[in-house]
Amino acid sequence: MDLDAYSAARRDEWDELARLGSKRRFNGAEADELIDRYQAAASDLSVIKTTVGQSIQGDRLSVAIHRARLRFTGAKSNPMSRIPLFFGAQLPAALYRIRWLSLWVTVIWIAVATLFAFWAAQTPGVLANFGSDELRRQYAEDDFVNYYSEHGMAEFGALVWTNNAWIAIQCVAFGILGVWAPWILMQNATGVGGAAAVLAEQGHLDTFFLFILPHGQLELYSIFVAGAAGLRIFWSWVAPGARTRGQALAEDGRALITVAVGLTLSLLLSGIIEGFVTRQDWPWAIKIGIGTLALAAFLYYQWILGRRAAQAGETGDLVEFESGAKRIIAA
Repeated sequence: MDLDAYSAARRDEWDELARLGSKRRFNGAEADELIDRYQAAASDLSVIKTTVGQSIQGDRLSVAIHRARLRFTGAKSNPMSRIPLFFGAQLPAALYRIRWLSLWVTVIWIAVATLFAFWAAQTPGVLANFGSDELRRQYAEDDFVNYYSEHGMAEFGALVWTNNAWIAIQCVAFGILGVWAPWILMQNATGVGGAAAVLAEQGHLDTFFLFILPHGQLELYSIFVAGAAGLRIFWSWVAPGARTRGQALAEDGRALITVAVGLTLSLLLSGIIEGFVTRQDWPWAIKIGIGTLALAAFLYYQWILGRRAAQAGETGDLVEFESGAKRIIAA
């Protein structure tokens, strides 16, 4: 797009928006025109940011839009009123941006955990690093199962929630380093793979899957999404595209750090399932089904609601009022 030609074609409309935005009182016709100009200019700004990125023309138009909006919205709204927007648009849009990367992380993690389990089970001496024969037998026959019931339900749920949420937050917050998220995911994959190998050795591999699947579906996928968010933040400054590295890091960092909030809630749900459902003496089909429904709800939120939010123009980034001005521009 030729930005200069586009700006010249819209100049009169933008100037009129700026003029109306500077007025303090309006008659009915002027108020209607202000809203119409505001909506048109917002669409123009979206086109500029999508095709060109950061630009002087876009920043000046953003200032005019900001002033116009203040004319008909007045003071900033109650922050609590932003909650529906956050959970209904910004968060699912941010999750949608990393949907494919989340799947790649899932596939790679499963491959690593499976290969490690086979290697540990088939390589002489490896399982000895997990303990003596008696300790491995006790772990497979007693400790693995008792882990889910040795604490009270609420206490255990809170324990696993805070631990997993801390892991997810680290993956997102330290993702900029490029190595932290892969390292955490690798440690998690080898840990799970090692546990599977020990139980398989003792003939209890079915127990491993039966106790992991009720809560583990949502829990593990939440960690995979956290790793994907961290890797995406890292890649934003490695390959920023048309944006500057600082701009790319700021925009993607703001958008994707919100993922940590959503994952804290999804991990709360998985913690509730792990604390209150996994230990129950219910048919395994019911317990695993509950975990599957929880994962399905998360995938629906990420892929379906996220796609709708993205189609509506949401990126997961903060809106202009929330993020503040990016640079000082003369009106």
